[in-house]
Amino acid sequence: MTESKSKRKSPARRRSDVPIVDNVMTRIRVRHDSLGPSTRSIADYILDNPRQVVGMSVTELAEATGASDGSVINLCRQLDLSGFQQLKLSLAQEVVQPVQFIHEDLQPKDDTATVCRKTFHAGIQALKDTLSILDADAVAAAVDIIRQAKRVEIYGIGSSAPIAEDAQYRMLRIGLDARVVVDSHVQAISASRTGPDVAVLTISHSGATHETLAATRLAKDAGAKTIIVTNFSSSPLQAYADVKLFTMARETKFRTEAMTSRIAQLCVLDALIAALALADYDRATDTLKKTFDVLSLKRF
Repeated sequence: MTESKSKRKSPARRRSDVPIVDNVMTRIRVRHDSLGPSTRSIADYILDNPRQVVGMSVTELAEATGASDGSVINLCRQLDLSGFQQLKLSLAQEVVQPVQFIHEDLQPKDDTATVCRKTFHAGIQALKDTLSILDADAVAAAVDIIRQAKRVEIYGIGSSAPIAEDAQYRMLRIGLDARVVVDSHVQAISASRTGPDVAVLTISHSGATHETLAATRLAKDAGAKTIIVTNFSSSPLQAYADVKLFTMARETKFRTEAMTSRIAQLCVLDALIAALALADYDRATDTLKKTFDVLSLKRF
């Protein structure tokens, strides 16, 4: 007997089928300054009234903020959420079980013990938040690009420069031909002389630094494959990226991008380099042993 139409029909998607993210309030705070006027007003309302938003519809939130339904959905997309339902469920979890210390800024009267506690909690939270949004498929794509390239050029300016230098060191240790460039003039010259056989890795917290943006654009124009590590999903650097690896580090008055963002960047690059080493395990371990032996000559 033929199945009835009702039995053949797929079951409706339940609320529990929607994955919950555990850092939606942090996502809003981190990306607040890069939002447009309409989406920023919605973001402000959510931050001020998270419990009320949990019980609202898209239309009700749009009316409360003087925005459109489309602006609400657009905000969800900018937060890397699947839609308004995921936003509400994630908010519900966060307001019912608030995480202590996450959003604490340093105060002038804080004693040393409090400074240490707040600083360490900020670093831990930056790692947790970054892990929750790190796209494993993007990491795998970056591994493929780097493995197919004859050499890797790494760009970083300011607080990203030491992260770029560390990435080069780690890549050399596993046998990759990696070159780091932290001078803006040399970056521009070097980027213009890349090509299809070069992979470019750009590290920029803001994704809006003129020097690294120009170098990445020049490399892209020259045919190089480009990978970026950045904190903001709407940064202009994305326009020139083949692969995007995002961090999520919240800046506060005293904990600027020179601190929590670098912790997140280092861990993302650690994951990338570990994946590169595993993709060519025998060569990587052999090179690690040889470079260890070379470096042992420098120790007493």
